[in-house]
Amino acid sequence: MQDKPDLAALIGSRICHDLISPIGAIGNGVELLMMERGAASPELALIAESVAHANARIRFFRVAFGAAGQDARIARGEVVSILTDMMRGGRLQVEWISPSELARSEVKLAFLLLQCLETALAYGGRIRIERGETGWLMQAEAARLKIDPALWEVLTERHPPAEIGAAQVHFALVPEALAQQGRRLVAELKESAIRLSF
Repeated sequence: MQDKPDLAALIGSRICHDLISPIGAIGNGVELLMMERGAASPELALIAESVAHANARIRFFRVAFGAAGQDARIARGEVVSILTDMMRGGRLQVEWISPSELARSEVKLAFLLLQCLETALAYGGRIRIERGETGWLMQAEAARLKIDPALWEVLTERHPPAEIGAAQVHFALVPEALAQQGRRLVAELKESAIRLSF
């Protein structure tokens, strides 16, 4: 049981909540312009694609960095929708296998670890995420991985390192999320594959 609120998560939730409406409004405006013109110009198509990607990222960040109440649940369909929209047109393929409903806190942890895998699969690849009866299994494969050993060591530490950049903050958040759920992460890093279980 937490004694104090997770202020960082609450800030994440607030930022995502406040951004999702204006981004949606921009998307609606672009759709109206496209309907009015009868066909999308290259400029409008680029704006529409960028808005869709930003919307998907905000939805992802809301789960990964936002507050996850003890009893909060999330449907598999919503998770798959977020991942499909976020990965569209990218170099990563993500397969999600899970029950129809999940604890939001578990998905939060899986999303943080997915970001860690994204960092390692900078050149593209495939990720398979599965929630089985005994826990989670995440497997990543790529022709070439970009692994910073110091960052991956952070995943098993109870305290984040003194210096970590904004682009790697997900690594620093994983240990606390694991501790809150009473889980232990097992990470196996190979030349062209990563296996995470918790």
